[in-house]
Parts: sequence; C-alpha cells; structure tokens
Amino acid sequence: LGWKFYDADDYHSPESKKKMAEGKPLNDEDRMPWLCALHDILRREDAFGQDVILACSALKKMYRYVLLSGPFAIASNEPEESGENEALKILFVHLDGPTDIITGRLEKRGGHFMPPELLKSQFDTLEPPSAPENFITVSLEKSLPEIVLEIESIIFQG
Repeated sequence: LGWKFYDADDYHSPESKKKMAEGKPLNDEDRMPWLCALHDILRREDAFGQDVILACSALKKMYRYVLLSGPFAIASNEPEESGENEALKILFVHLDGPTDIITGRLEKRGGHFMPPELLKSQFDTLEPPSAPENFITVSLEKSLPEIVLEIESIIFQG
C-alpha cells in the first residue's frame, strides 16, 4: 500500500515490557499511556496526510476509543464526535482465529518480550469490535497472503 507501518509493541514502556516478560498481563493502567502515545502518532501522521498501518492489540472497546480520540476518550468512554480534536478515521481489522493457530504463531516468534502463556489473559480481556465501530473481521485460518489480499481489497473498496 505504500503506507507507513508502526508496531505498537515498539512503544510499550520498559516497565510494561518487563512485566510481560515476567508472564504478568498488563492492566488498563499500564495500557492507557501507551494507547495515548499511539494516538499521538496516528494524529501526527494524519496531520501530514499520511495513511498508516498500526499493528496493535487494542483488545477492549475503550482501547480503540483511545486510539481514535486520545485522552478525551478516557474521560468520556466514547470517541469524540465533533470539535477541534475530532476522532481519527480508523478501520480496525480484527484478526480472529482459534487459540491453537494463534499460539502456534506466537511460539514461532523469537525474541519477543510477551510469552505465549499470556495469550489466555488477552482472550480474557478481548472485547471483539461491534457496531458502531468501523471494523472488519478477518479469519486467521487463511494464509498470510490471503489475509493481506482480503484487507487490501476492503481498503480499496473504500
């Protein structure tokens, strides 16, 4: 697509990375500064007219709201609809699949601070996207090229 790519894992604090490496799941308090920093990156790129892809485990609806609107969403529990700091336009791609496929992919990932043992805590936290959120769901049971083509196709359709 020629878009900038950001991996949200690169923006976790050293404390959060250490916590996950020790097998301890992050909580909302750990995640909010991280999500606000990611929102700032998205807002900055949007200001320059740059489309981006952000790989991010925005597990809860609130987390996705923070990505859309920044700190405003924390206080209001919803994205900002109007005003000077209008919510960003984001298409969330929910990659969905069986635990065994995801576990297998995590186990193949070398040198990452989050161990596969934390996957259960992520599933326990997960609030899959739902209306009125702007999202698509793509099955992880497909091959990587099929997943990419499906997402690209939907982006190009508008």
